[in-house]
Amino acid sequence: MTDATNLHIAVIGGGPGGYAAAFLAADLGMKVTLIDPELNPGGVCLYRGCIPSKALLHVAKLIDESRHAKNWGIDYADPKVDLARLRSWKEGVVKKLTGGLGVLSKQRKVEYIQGKAAFENSNTLRVSRANGSEDSLTFDRIVIATGSRPAIVPSLKLETPRMMDSTSALDLSEVPGTLLVVGGGYIGLELGTVYAALGTRVSVVEMLSGLLPGADRDLVLPLHKRMEKIFDSILLNTTVAAVKEESSGIRVTFDGPEVKEREKLFDKVLVSVGRKPNSEIPGLEKTQVKVGQRGFIQVNKQLQTDDPIIYAIGDVVGEPMLAHKASHEGRTAVEAIAGHKVAFEPNAIPAVVFTDPEIAWCGLTETQAQKENREIKVARFPWAASGRAMTIDRTEGMTKLIVDPQTERVLGVGIVGAGAGELIAEGVLAIEMGALAGDIALTIHPHPTLSETIMESAEVFFGTSTHVYRPKRP
Repeated sequence: MTDATNLHIAVIGGGPGGYAAAFLAADLGMKVTLIDPELNPGGVCLYRGCIPSKALLHVAKLIDESRHAKNWGIDYADPKVDLARLRSWKEGVVKKLTGGLGVLSKQRKVEYIQGKAAFENSNTLRVSRANGSEDSLTFDRIVIATGSRPAIVPSLKLETPRMMDSTSALDLSEVPGTLLVVGGGYIGLELGTVYAALGTRVSVVEMLSGLLPGADRDLVLPLHKRMEKIFDSILLNTTVAAVKEESSGIRVTFDGPEVKEREKLFDKVLVSVGRKPNSEIPGLEKTQVKVGQRGFIQVNKQLQTDDPIIYAIGDVVGEPMLAHKASHEGRTAVEAIAGHKVAFEPNAIPAVVFTDPEIAWCGLTETQAQKENREIKVARFPWAASGRAMTIDRTEGMTKLIVDPQTERVLGVGIVGAGAGELIAEGVLAIEMGALAGDIALTIHPHPTLSETIMESAEVFFGTSTHVYRPKRP
């Protein structure tokens, strides 16, 4: 086993993958240098992604509930939004978290360099610091954790503040009267939800036949129905043929078999069509690292690149581009560097869409099973039969288990409904532990909670759910 205390490693990128790797390396006794352009660690997730968007989505949910409360006999006045204070609160959340990571770096004696790195060779970096100075630093191992950035569609590129990506949309410079979201993926729908709650008339255009391509349709359906109520329009099987700035907004030309209004004017347009890996690192060609056709750095199960000294983790090595996946990859890479026998080969990586209702899934999906012609049995529990869902007036949800019919092993879990993102972890644990449907059915869940829907899904599998009647066959 490698003597970790003799190693000096550099981590390029301070996001959830990078700082998790740096912190574990320090905990294992390595000398660590963490390099990132920001003042403190945090990366896109904390500065311009997961954290600010979830803060704003919480506000959106609060506004929506205040309006929905009329159904319960409580009538609130229409909310008044102080945009400056809202921005300040969101930025305060970001500052606390990133500042806390800065403190943790110092406590672990991680050398944090605010700057950018370029490769001179496999183990030497040219580091350009924010103060203008440059250093040539040599390391025993280097971990690339440079993340990703919003993808750009050349035909939709206009140099105007009226055209936004996810980063500028989170700045919340104003609440436009109308907004077109290009792309029906999770980022576009989450940000569209925020702007709709603040009073914007939001339209979504998606080139495929449904929102959230890749997610099972039965999970998406309750969300789609709710989106139809809060959005001005949802245009499926439709593409944006052209955009043109005019004095009063962006004129958008649509193309597709179901298009009824070919041109429409919007105050702002948010382009959210995915993300692109940041693999164009200066000097990378001076190493043995290989980059695939889609721009992802190639790695093995220990996250080691084709250059044995260099490792890579997170968005830059492939999908799913998720912060929690990056964190676990970062820890695996560092353990491999330390000489531990490890590999990154999870059975389930949870995905969560923080819309309202939330959608979450892990493990095998029905869509994937159909493509692979795998025999499965699906057990669904409708939240209309959940006492807890009724008490919060959110009965549109559903929990399902995907089970191997021969072994009764749980292969996948899907949830749509309020708080699905908090519930999915039980599904991840079940899959990783090789749990059977019977294990979940026999696990006593607290009542009344939404977590019971997972237990009752397992009972549905056996035809014995307390709250779902299934007549016996003659």
